[in-house]
Amino acid sequence: MYDSNGNGKIDTWSHMDGTRVLWIEIDKDENDVIERWEYYGPDQKLLKVGYSTTSDGKVNAWAFKNADGSLARIEFSSAPDATIGRTEFYERDALVRAEEDSNTDGKVDKWETYSAGALASVAYDTRARGVPDRRLVYLPGGKLDRIETDPEGDGSFAVVPVK
Repeated sequence: MYDSNGNGKIDTWSHMDGTRVLWIEIDKDENDVIERWEYYGPDQKLLKVGYSTTSDGKVNAWAFKNADGSLARIEFSSAPDATIGRTEFYERDALVRAEEDSNTDGKVDKWETYSAGALASVAYDTRARGVPDRRLVYLPGGKLDRIETDPEGDGSFAVVPVK
């Protein structure tokens, strides 16, 4: 247990195996609800950081770093069993793409790509085949540019004509 800011209230708890840190729980705002979990590997290097995005004391998001310390990905769960439903991927700490299992069947069915921090496209698997067959493409300002379809699921998207 540790009082990180010296105000007399414990706000950090370390879970150990002998002298080895397994994970640390942190109540940053000292409201008696854990908001952050830090998980460590056998080499005592930080593996991932867990967060409670709903402020209920239950971890439902995990951030992973690259070797250089930059953000690699964040995994999110909205399920009671903490099953991952969305994964965001980052390059140089900027969101570049995301994958989502929107119907909770255990398979990715939604893919998003980002450019300069803005949504560039979102693709959907509307046939539960594990590949996208419909895609919305956006202009840099966020306006819908076009809708594309790939009925065969082979990656050959064609623009859907507007009638």
